[in-house]
Amino acid sequence: MADEFKQPMNTGAREWDAETYDEVSDPQFEWGMEVLERLELRGDETVVDAGCGSGRVTEQLLERLPDGHVIAVDGSEAMVEKAKERLGDRADYLVSDLVELTLPEPVDMVFSTATFHWIGDHDALFRRIRRVLRPGGRLIAQCGGEGNVAALGRVIRAVSALPEYAPHLTRARAIWNFASPGETDQRLEAAGFTGVRCWLQPKLVQPSRPLEFLSTVTLGPVLDQLPEGKRRPFAEAVLAEHEEPFVLDYVRLNIEADAAQD
Repeated sequence: MADEFKQPMNTGAREWDAETYDEVSDPQFEWGMEVLERLELRGDETVVDAGCGSGRVTEQLLERLPDGHVIAVDGSEAMVEKAKERLGDRADYLVSDLVELTLPEPVDMVFSTATFHWIGDHDALFRRIRRVLRPGGRLIAQCGGEGNVAALGRVIRAVSALPEYAPHLTRARAIWNFASPGETDQRLEAAGFTGVRCWLQPKLVQPSRPLEFLSTVTLGPVLDQLPEGKRRPFAEAVLAEHEEPFVLDYVRLNIEADAAQD
């Protein structure tokens, strides 16, 4: 890893079970591939994968950049280590909160999937992304958008209110940031982007391993607040309360924008 990409881990970042995520995140991988297909690349660009996760999509991005360079960034040290295990020296790696992302030189593109909805302050996020992009550089992203997993959210709130869990879950109502296209348009333009295009896309998912998927992909910030012995029972209670079959009503927010010329 190049010295300029060694940064201390942000102590506020949440750690992930990277091994299980790598096994159960097929929907996120498939959506990432759909976004990747929209990229217009020469093949020699420098691209940040903002929220690289375990590196599954990053690996496919590298195939599109035979003469380029990828910087794989994630707030989870475990995710970055898993990506590094998969990709080796084909990329640079950085453990960083995206709102605090600092790079030695501007890049051509910031690419991101399944990440921005975990970041509470999208105004600060887009300002930071604009700073790391060269003038005319592109932001191409997809994340959870307005209405995402609405039914699951209602079940989580109901289970969180049970007396055995409620005292621990002071932050359970604010674990995601699912923005609308309209407000995202405004935030991007205020941050210095032009040619902004945002739209929603519904996606239904029926996980093959629902308990592991819930525990690893969706419930992490809630489970982190619970004592160890209450985490699995909470996930089991959410699964039991959700209507059958267990199908999640995902809604993806697609984002395309250009960094304004200085």
